[in-house]
Amino acid sequence: MANGNLDAIVAQAEHDRTRLDSNALGPVSLTALGIASVVGAGIFVTTGEAAAQYAGPAVVFSFLIAGLAAGVTALCYAELASMIPAAGSTYSYAYAVFGIFLAWFIGWDLLLEYLFAASTVAVGWAGYFDSMLRSAGIHLPDALVDPPFGDGSGVVNVPAMAIVFLTCGLLYLGTRESARANNALVALKLGALALFIGVGVFFVAGSNWKPFVPPNEGGFGEFGATGILRAAGVVFFAYVGFDAVSTAAAESRNPRRTIPIGLLGTVIVSTLLYVAIGTVMTGMVDYHQLNVPDPLAEAVRSAGSSLDWLETIINIAAVVGLAATVLVTFYGQTRIFMRMSSDGMLPDRLGKVSGRFQTPGQATLLCAVAGAIVAGLLPIDVLGDLVSIGTLLSFLIVCSGVVILRRRRPDLERPFRVPAVHLVAGTGIVCSVGLIATLPVTTWIRLVVWLLIGLLIFFTYAKPRSSARMAALAAGGGGGGPGDGAA
Repeated sequence: MANGNLDAIVAQAEHDRTRLDSNALGPVSLTALGIASVVGAGIFVTTGEAAAQYAGPAVVFSFLIAGLAAGVTALCYAELASMIPAAGSTYSYAYAVFGIFLAWFIGWDLLLEYLFAASTVAVGWAGYFDSMLRSAGIHLPDALVDPPFGDGSGVVNVPAMAIVFLTCGLLYLGTRESARANNALVALKLGALALFIGVGVFFVAGSNWKPFVPPNEGGFGEFGATGILRAAGVVFFAYVGFDAVSTAAAESRNPRRTIPIGLLGTVIVSTLLYVAIGTVMTGMVDYHQLNVPDPLAEAVRSAGSSLDWLETIINIAAVVGLAATVLVTFYGQTRIFMRMSSDGMLPDRLGKVSGRFQTPGQATLLCAVAGAIVAGLLPIDVLGDLVSIGTLLSFLIVCSGVVILRRRRPDLERPFRVPAVHLVAGTGIVCSVGLIATLPVTTWIRLVVWLLIGLLIFFTYAKPRSSARMAALAAGGGGGGPGDGAA
């Protein structure tokens, strides 16, 4: 049945290209898609936390380690994407290689992960946006910027809900339009970060890099070599956004070539940028002072009032950059919704594609409503705890799938091949398992609860519908299904 699953997924991928805008994204737009996701909250927030709490100036080594782990995983993604250019990313790869149960397991999990990832960034965006308004003398009522749950004392986080509706509205109107907006946002963000590096390097004090690797303070992860490793685990989650590139396969020009370029281009550009930012940032200010929500702005403030203009630019870049991250994260979620629905896993309505806009309209509307509710009501610390484990499980499945398909289907055309596949994929598997092992027990409990709900839906609804639909596709029944039509 495994071969049948693979043939069915490939057939469905080709069908998706007939109903979506299959030429909307080229290699530049795909790379910008990945950079928008990777160079987001991680570079504007996590860099400071990792330096201040775990690694000191040696956080640059942590970025290199995390970049290596992301790089080997991206290579595995690139091979699968070149063989199976399907919109569902890891969900589709799992279906093709491992079958229906594991596909549902990872798809159901990714729906939750993408939702909370987008909502987390939306709340972070709202914080920066409110700070910008306050600096301009505009003060929103606390009731409209604080959530009612957690430590919040407000009614609803209106700015967070607004950015969710704005980005989902853009996604509804078309992939080309969304890509153009994202390209512009990414260009502005990269320009501001390049300016920070170019100006900040002249305010670097060598004394801030001494010692470059702070001595261990007694426990694992408390600086020293183990601190570098702990920081690598923290900053690794900034890289997970490159998964969104593979969800764009059905809307990419020549996806067998452009998806690998987008994946690898994202990891290379992002790693170089993180290393440069970390080097300059820890050189401008003592790393102990970087455990703040806006570490780049803190580094600029340490240089004195002469760089007030740069602090303003960095804050604007954070607002722009986080908006792009919200956009791309919801983009990935809507395509997974669409793919799972078209396979019979979810209601057919979610797989419908608008004839006018060539986007999955119903799936986008669902993401907008659910994302706005979550972002408007929950604080960022609660949301952040719910993000990450699904992505690491995805990486584990992708790295394993490459090795299994090499053995099971050596005859398949592979426009991109992972070099030294057992070494590369093995490194990705070890990194994923190692990082999963560091996650708190509460994360596993939440995952188990979510999966128990998913198992009930799977056995009573998804399995019988999807099995019948995939069998028809594998037998040559053609792509599509009830999910086709106008949204």
